[in-house]
Amino acid sequence: MLYFSRWKTIGIWAVVLLAVIFAAPNLVSQATLAKLPDWLPKKQMTLGLDLQGGSHILLQVDANDIIKDRMQSTRDEIRTQLRDAKIGYTGLSGSGKMVQVRIRDASQVDAAKAALKPLTEPIAAGLMSGGSVTELELAEPEPGLLRFTMSDAGLRYRMSAAVSQSIEVIGRRVNELGTTEPIVQRQGEDRVLVQVPGLQDPQRLKDILGQTAKLTFQMVDQSMPVQEALNGRPPAGDTIMYSKDDPPVPYLIENRVIVSGENLVDAQATFDQRTNEPVVSFRFDSKGASRFGQATQQNVGKLFAIILDDKVISAPQIREPILGGTGQISGNFTAQSANDLAVLLRAGALPATLTVVEERTVGPGLGQDSIQAGKMSALVGSVLVVVFMVAAYGFLGWIANLALLANLAMIVAVLTLLGATLTLPGIAGIVLTVGMAVDSNVLIYERIREERRNGRSLIQAIDTGFAKALATILDSNITTLIAAVVLFFLGSGPVRGFAVTLAIGIITTVFTAFTLTRWLVAEWLRRRHPKELPRGYVRIVPEVTHIRFMRVRLQVFVVSICLCIASIGLLFTQGLNFGIDFTGGTLIEVRAKSGDADVGDIRKRLNAAGINEVQVQGFGNATDALIRIGTASEKGEEAGNVIVKNAQDTLASDYQIRRTERVGPTVSGELAWAAIIGVLAAMGAILVYVWIRFEWQFAIGSILATINDIILTLGFLVVTQLQFDLSTVAAILTIVGYSLNDTVVIYDRVRENLRRFKKMPLGQLLDLSDNEMLSRTTMTSVTTFLALLALFALGGEVIRSFVASMLFGVFIGTFSSIFIAAPILIVFHLRPTTQKEMAEAEHATAQLPAK
Repeated sequence: MLYFSRWKTIGIWAVVLLAVIFAAPNLVSQATLAKLPDWLPKKQMTLGLDLQGGSHILLQVDANDIIKDRMQSTRDEIRTQLRDAKIGYTGLSGSGKMVQVRIRDASQVDAAKAALKPLTEPIAAGLMSGGSVTELELAEPEPGLLRFTMSDAGLRYRMSAAVSQSIEVIGRRVNELGTTEPIVQRQGEDRVLVQVPGLQDPQRLKDILGQTAKLTFQMVDQSMPVQEALNGRPPAGDTIMYSKDDPPVPYLIENRVIVSGENLVDAQATFDQRTNEPVVSFRFDSKGASRFGQATQQNVGKLFAIILDDKVISAPQIREPILGGTGQISGNFTAQSANDLAVLLRAGALPATLTVVEERTVGPGLGQDSIQAGKMSALVGSVLVVVFMVAAYGFLGWIANLALLANLAMIVAVLTLLGATLTLPGIAGIVLTVGMAVDSNVLIYERIREERRNGRSLIQAIDTGFAKALATILDSNITTLIAAVVLFFLGSGPVRGFAVTLAIGIITTVFTAFTLTRWLVAEWLRRRHPKELPRGYVRIVPEVTHIRFMRVRLQVFVVSICLCIASIGLLFTQGLNFGIDFTGGTLIEVRAKSGDADVGDIRKRLNAAGINEVQVQGFGNATDALIRIGTASEKGEEAGNVIVKNAQDTLASDYQIRRTERVGPTVSGELAWAAIIGVLAAMGAILVYVWIRFEWQFAIGSILATINDIILTLGFLVVTQLQFDLSTVAAILTIVGYSLNDTVVIYDRVRENLRRFKKMPLGQLLDLSDNEMLSRTTMTSVTTFLALLALFALGGEVIRSFVASMLFGVFIGTFSSIFIAAPILIVFHLRPTTQKEMAEAEHATAQLPAK
């Protein structure tokens, strides 16, 4: 284990050197990187929205809009096909996903079916769709009545096509804004995720994404006054539409569309040469130019309306034919609104209405504060761990710290190369890795000390310590890795960032412990020829202990069960302080532009603005406040967007909007369900792994101890009323991994002792195993606790509930591993527990007939 060939040595240090080279660009500015030679790596980690500011918006395609448009086009197609076939009909109508028509002459029913057959023909085929997709299904509930119903498969196909088209249109719109590295991708069957880092004006993004941008040019009907149409009934073929003016002006618009936005090939924001006002110049394709020129030739002197999403932008008079296929749109624009309209028209219309169902916006000021808080907490946490390791292990502690620095460089390098996004929870994952990374070194060092106490020579003790610690380290880290993988696949956004950094940290930790640390120790032995292990300056737990843990197991079980019952009772009576991730609603963090934040004044302003379901509280500094607005589920998703805009406008004069998070009721329900599935999936996967690696008693014992930890952590959250959100679910899953890490380490020693001491009673053997691992368990808990303590004190208010849950979890996880996970093996009769039972078991075995 301690011999390294030249090629192994070169390989180990090459990996470390490459990690440092690829991680180094993250320590300098872009300006400095630009001055370096091009052959040097210059890629930096992508910062998440919570670190550099920006917007995360989840949009949902309106299925009703898809159905409405498709049913309208179906009615138009039926009307056209039957007229062309000269088939008389009546009662052409529809509702929901159904359109029906009655054929007047029974003898023409078959001819009508033949004419309308194209409507029921397959519209797509492929492996992914499982064959042909028939969008409309024809039925004849009574003679002569033809009913077309949209199939579920057809709706799914249309939704999928609408989402794909929406992604293309949104991508063009966002890119037109000039933002860097926007992310536009499908999420689920009917949603589009948009992330735009560094965006300074998130409201502008929402305005641009929220417009369908269906542009049409239609004639204004001047055959009767519009007021007469308002008082009575508009003529057939006409619709009353309103302008965007304040107050809105009504127009009587002919339904016939002259030209639509599909015929537009370019649109640019310019200035009118006569009035110098901002306008939008447009240009049609040949087909659009021809139709537009013909319409303006035939209607000189009349008004025509330019309509965007059923709102009249302007209704100018046609003074002369417009034959060149170009024109301009005027309508009291500002320079920005004219540019935004040009962006919408160039990008094209969305196929359906998109509703914001989730929004998370972080201002650049808060992002910079988060970066500083993350750097400071990581630095302080690392210093605390470094000092503690040197104090505990002396020179070996310095070796562990060097491996830790290499470990951090590898994590940053891998994140950089993968193009992963670093979020605030991601920094938390790195800080947690700092605390847990030393666990492998602690396991190795404690095992080396134990082997030395058992009489082995120094070299034998070190060689055996590395060899025997390998299986334990792998088992303990794989359990945490399972939790991280489940977090990644079932989590979302920042939770995934935490999972990625944690998973990468686990892999790099195992690598550094069994390559770099081992090489450094071997090199120290080769060069210094020491006679004894270096001693530390402090010792938390004596080297050898004889604590009778099993003697108090029943009392611990009773206390633990009582606390679990009390926690469950509090869950049902007092309940968790659910965040908006699970309740839906809006969270707005503000900072006073001058002086302290006045909570009472903020509440009064919002109430005066008609926002009643509001809670306002201090948050972090005296200048900051946190506003929670209840969900508007009964008013729909769009109502929530209006409330958010109203609240921001109300406070904008005196407060800086630092962060906005809005989760619709639909998404909140899905997130709650995903959180439950995540915890159950993680526990199930770990249960299977422990069962395979050990025996069924160990698997059941580890799960029961973990359930105990989860229930007590939930009880802690109820008592403290810390906010329970997605990051807290990440904390609970990490506690699951951490607790099982501790439990597996102890179980690994139990398994080893079961092989060594075949006649020792189980209770005595479990006491021995707990005592042998007590020093390691305590040392690991202290290092992790120190790292988390720095994050709790300096990481900022946003992740405080997350870190507080972790701190409690480290304590309770360590306790349960020693006092619950090991003693519970006695309950399952892993082995006879007393000398008398051992003798009876041996006698019974001796009486069995020989095979």
